[in-house]
Amino acid sequence: MTAYAIGDTAVLTRRSLTHILRSHDTIITTAVMPIAIMLLFVFVLGGAVDTGGGAGAGGYVDYLLPGILVITIASGISYTAYRLFLDLQRGILERFRSMPIARSAVLWAHVLTSLVANAVALVLVVGVALLMGFRSSATVLDWLAVAGILLLLTLALTWLAVIPGLTAKSVDGAAAFSYPLIFLPFLTSAFVPTGSMPGPVRWFAEHQPVTAIVDALRALLQHEPVGAELWIALAWCVGILAVAYGAAMIVYRRQAR
Repeated sequence: MTAYAIGDTAVLTRRSLTHILRSHDTIITTAVMPIAIMLLFVFVLGGAVDTGGGAGAGGYVDYLLPGILVITIASGISYTAYRLFLDLQRGILERFRSMPIARSAVLWAHVLTSLVANAVALVLVVGVALLMGFRSSATVLDWLAVAGILLLLTLALTWLAVIPGLTAKSVDGAAAFSYPLIFLPFLTSAFVPTGSMPGPVRWFAEHQPVTAIVDALRALLQHEPVGAELWIALAWCVGILAVAYGAAMIVYRRQAR
């Protein structure tokens, strides 16, 4: 990205962030559902869940938190598709295309806004988890690795959200794509060990990307050996990012023509 494009992206990102600051309910809503799920599982269902000793000293919330963080991101990116859809329907994207600015800056502004908004929501969720008893033995490097994985995952899923934001026919359609992403962590090791699942479900859970991501986050947060899960998680994130970015740019360029 050239200095010219970076400057355009910074201006448009400031515009998008201003909208977020004027609508605090966006971030609050993003964090409320994951927090509600965490409260439900820890205080209502947690006593009946056997994690096989995988939880740390804080109990089930230690085991649960990585999956809740993934759900937080999946919930937050729906607003990217929503905001992009509104800009498209209101003709704002067409105005930007007619101006002497880098075309990619329009999409990158929405993506960077998503990174900031989701980062705030993730901090809120971790804060509530701490109040619920979550404790981590992670080192500074472990926390940096956790932040890096969450950042990369947010970036990948946000570019995925750009596609329905550009192609949806309605507001509901723009946001609805995130529902499968929100429920996908339930078919992983996020809430219970995969060993407790029936055969076909267990196979699916062990071979889908969220399980590798959740397991890597959990190991890092408890300062345990990560093993191959870290590299598998990174490979999934980078792969999704590459495919989503390429597809989003193709759709955007076709619309411009």
